[in-house]
Amino acid sequence: MDIKQFHRRVWALVALLAVVVSSLGVTLYDIQVNDGEEYYRQSQTKISEYETVEAGRGQLLDRNGRVLVSDSPVYQVRLDTRRMGDTEEKTRIILQLVQVAMENGVEWDDSKLPISKEAPFTFTTENPYFTTETQEDGTQVRKLTILGKIGVDRRWIKDPTADPEEEPEETAPEEPDFWEKLQNFFTGTTPEPVVTEPEKPYTLPTAEELLGILCEYFEVKGNGAVDPKEAEESGAEVPVLNIGDMDPNMARAAVGVLYELEIRARNFYQVAYTFARGVDIDFISRVKELGLSGVSVEATTVRQYHTTYAAHLLGRVTPMQSQEEIDYYTSLDLDGDGKPDYEMDDTIGREGAEEAFESYLRGTPGTRVLERNTNGKIVSSTWLKEPSPGDNVILTLDLDLQMAVEDILAESLGNLASSETEGAACVVMDIDSAEVLAAASYPTYNLSTYSQDFQENSTNPLRPFNNRAFKGAYPPGSTFKMVTAIGGLEEGVITPSTQIRDMGAYTYYGGTPQKCWIYRQTGRTHGLENVSDAIEDSCNYFFFEVGRLLGIDRLDDYAARFGFGEKSGLELDESTGVMASPAFTESMGETWYPGSTLSAAIGQESTQVSPVQLANYICTLCNGGVRNAAHLLKNVKSSDFSRVIYTQEPEVLNSFEIKPQNLDAVKRGMLRLTTKGSVAKYFKKLDVQVGAKTGSAQISSKTESNSIFVCFAPYDDPEIAISIVVEHGGSGSGLGAMAADILDYYFTSKENREELLQENSMVR
Repeated sequence: MDIKQFHRRVWALVALLAVVVSSLGVTLYDIQVNDGEEYYRQSQTKISEYETVEAGRGQLLDRNGRVLVSDSPVYQVRLDTRRMGDTEEKTRIILQLVQVAMENGVEWDDSKLPISKEAPFTFTTENPYFTTETQEDGTQVRKLTILGKIGVDRRWIKDPTADPEEEPEETAPEEPDFWEKLQNFFTGTTPEPVVTEPEKPYTLPTAEELLGILCEYFEVKGNGAVDPKEAEESGAEVPVLNIGDMDPNMARAAVGVLYELEIRARNFYQVAYTFARGVDIDFISRVKELGLSGVSVEATTVRQYHTTYAAHLLGRVTPMQSQEEIDYYTSLDLDGDGKPDYEMDDTIGREGAEEAFESYLRGTPGTRVLERNTNGKIVSSTWLKEPSPGDNVILTLDLDLQMAVEDILAESLGNLASSETEGAACVVMDIDSAEVLAAASYPTYNLSTYSQDFQENSTNPLRPFNNRAFKGAYPPGSTFKMVTAIGGLEEGVITPSTQIRDMGAYTYYGGTPQKCWIYRQTGRTHGLENVSDAIEDSCNYFFFEVGRLLGIDRLDDYAARFGFGEKSGLELDESTGVMASPAFTESMGETWYPGSTLSAAIGQESTQVSPVQLANYICTLCNGGVRNAAHLLKNVKSSDFSRVIYTQEPEVLNSFEIKPQNLDAVKRGMLRLTTKGSVAKYFKKLDVQVGAKTGSAQISSKTESNSIFVCFAPYDDPEIAISIVVEHGGSGSGLGAMAADILDYYFTSKENREELLQENSMVR
């Protein structure tokens, strides 16, 4: 390279650096000298802080676009300890706020403190200080809860997860030194032996003792509270709840809120605390009148329910409650910005679709910088990241059909012959896609008044909160017989024309014979029966013989193909159920006998199935052996409905081929039941033909049997499947009227919808 060219480049680089350095110098001089006083004044009058802004939650809609759940604007009260002063001032503010809340009937969230809200005080969890986890090697390890961590850090308790301290070794008393010996010699003093009393075994504080510790720590006390230092000097005893003349329940309420604030003080990303949501104008006015430092009223949203139906399907939104929930959600950082996606005060979906589709419904919170003056007033705000609302979830649910099913279920139970009827459930499913069109559980509850009705519903022996449609587990009874029939036909044990004579009592295995229901009730038999006849008549004897010839292993195999003992694929929590087998019986510490196969073949023994599994089983039968995953999600759309984010396609869980002649023989028996069998009178009014099967399952000799009913329609081109279970409902034939009413509504409303669409269509 030419030396002159090299020098020119060096000097050019030096000049560039000189310009940059000069610019920086001028800027620094301008900031520090010219405008220094102004910036200094602002630094003394402004306080910057980061604020997380909630994003709107997505809507839940039914398959026809009707809004089921949405957000509704309300006000909430938030507390910020940074502007509350010292412990004494903070406690004074909280006591005032709690007092006003009590006077106005406002409920607040202090669920993190595991102590009952009213005296006598007890712990609300089994282990408030630690949890016990089982490791892979079988050893158990204790893990501190939030209360345990704070208690250890604040020296309220000794660490219950630490290894037990080793017993100290006995040591000889120390020899007195030279000067001490000399002094004892001249004074004639004999040193007394030092006696060390053994320490008492340490026990963790009780709920009342812990509440006393917290009251002292947070300086929650009334006028007559004892000063611990003065008590120590005078030898007086300090009471466990050192609160003087204060009401113990008021002290517990204040401590609960102060403890919530203490938790957040440990979290770098969260110092604010949502005291109460959905407060009314009277409470807001009273709070503003008091002018409490660190207490602010903000706009937010709560879930608004646009229907009183489908409570078990929709679910709720609540703040995080358990230690596991807090640990899980506050550890999520899906966007990779180094901050948790959830704060401890955030709400989460609980139960139903709200929980199952949380990832879609929850929006992305925003962040903004607030500048306050020394009085705490906001003087400016800047968005770092604006909140992004959640996506809208469209369910497979048909709200009109859901309403009709729930109403029919509630109105019809009183018409059953059994007087012991308790709960009931019904599932309506699309056969081609396994979409859940309706799923009703009786009794039900109102999501809008969940809190107000909680005490009544939680103590109701009929358990309204129980989602029987998905979580219920019942013996399928005779509705299982199509599984035995298909297994026997496909394995060549029988053919569609094979006839078996009903002898009344089945004596193949000796001992106490198992009997056909008609023989047990009337002493008569069904005579010669083929598979279609046996399904129509529900002949136990026929299926005893087919089950024995098939064997339990092959019977279990076909049951699994239809989904018995396996989850249906539903997004919501559901019961897995059980298929009777030697392995399961032995796992329960009981003995499987060869004759147990007979009970399994007619849906008894230990077999348990949920209503949604029953409906999916009928769908699989009508689909010729193709079992699709049941699902409640239809699709997901963006917050403004402009884009489809996700569409749920049918998912095949398993499939096997059912020969057409075998399927026709089984379906023919189901058709006969509704045309000339025990439930024919209920289906005469319908314009479509229906295939069905009744069932009853004995629970005990002291109660009525559970009644079960399954069906599909139309017969020639199956479109929907229905399963109904009534606890202690007696004979399954009584459920035929319910199924007929549901089918009548479904096909009538379908015609009306199609006519409406045609009327509103554009003529071309």
